[in-house]
Amino acid sequence: MKKQVIILGLLLSFSLISCEDGVRDITGDGTTPTPQPTPTTEVVPVDINTDGFDFLEKMQGNWVGTNRVIADDYPWFAWDYRAISKSHIHGIHEGGSLGNLFTSFFVTNYKNKRTLMARNGGLLSGIYRTSYFVLDKVEDRGAEGKYYRFVDAIGGDAIMYFELRFDEDELFFNSYTSNLGNRVPSRHMTFKGKKMHIELAQAAATATDYPKNEIDTGLDFANGFNADNLYVPAGETAPKSATFLAQQTNNDVYELAPQSGDPYQITDHPRLGTLTANITRNSEITDTNLFVYLSKDALTDADGFLTTNAEAYDTLLHFPTLENKEDSFLFTYLHPGDYYLTVIADKSNDGAPSEGDILSISKRITVAPLENKVENVTNVDVQN
Repeated sequence: MKKQVIILGLLLSFSLISCEDGVRDITGDGTTPTPQPTPTTEVVPVDINTDGFDFLEKMQGNWVGTNRVIADDYPWFAWDYRAISKSHIHGIHEGGSLGNLFTSFFVTNYKNKRTLMARNGGLLSGIYRTSYFVLDKVEDRGAEGKYYRFVDAIGGDAIMYFELRFDEDELFFNSYTSNLGNRVPSRHMTFKGKKMHIELAQAAATATDYPKNEIDTGLDFANGFNADNLYVPAGETAPKSATFLAQQTNNDVYELAPQSGDPYQITDHPRLGTLTANITRNSEITDTNLFVYLSKDALTDADGFLTTNAEAYDTLLHFPTLENKEDSFLFTYLHPGDYYLTVIADKSNDGAPSEGDILSISKRITVAPLENKVENVTNVDVQN
């Protein structure tokens, strides 16, 4: 029996699920798409044997820039994209108490084409979502760089899609959604960033022999998706989107992923590990919001004071915020490598590291491929 899942406000904080009109256009052609309110559109994948395979090379890097989600502007934002196999690249935003959002890109077969797909989703308040997109448009825009579009693998651009344009070392990334077919797609997110710290992606590419036009185990969709596992809106009889959903009271990705019927789950990913940060809260920070940061460079000096090197803050790779008095956090889908772990108690209550905050000393850690690492932070006690 097909899943009939009714979740009000479903994934409103997830990219590609909620939006408004009038978000600024950064795709380079100066126009905003006006999708027609059709139930679905035909999906015609791009054959990457002809064009489009170069996307995988272009996408890798630590992208640092600005982001707008619905009507909220974030003057600093970052995505860390690295290869996890010969033909699969992955990036995730860990939001902390709010949940997470990932998008990965990989080589596959779909509708009789060798093409690229994207896997987008995350976990929020006990709701697990994964949606699959397929590359359906590639354009060389000359001086403005190269453009790629990924659409919902079943419903096409009438359901949701995102577009990326690369101009040398710059990335322009827009996403559009219809709330899984409930309305005409409109702009949800617009990100503009610059590629930085390329050595992180280069090391991953060397370790995995990336990129190759090969298909990972579990990621061949030549036969499409199992319709019995796809999300079907209430009142509908067939899926309109290549989306898998599950819900329960707690955020446990290892329980929710199998419940969703997602054909590719967290345990299927090569190389990616986890990090559990256990934090000791002293009496000064019992109720304070915590930033649990992973960065390429140290954010403090040896005594625990914030660095005066402004460039160090651009090396932030993960920057979750704990807003519910949590004393631990699980980083999932974590690339192997070296990080600095820094915990900051936001005593100034300004949402950013600043004078007045209480910090731990930045600690260098190493996460091995597929490792489930645990770190205890007991020294969040340096008053800045």
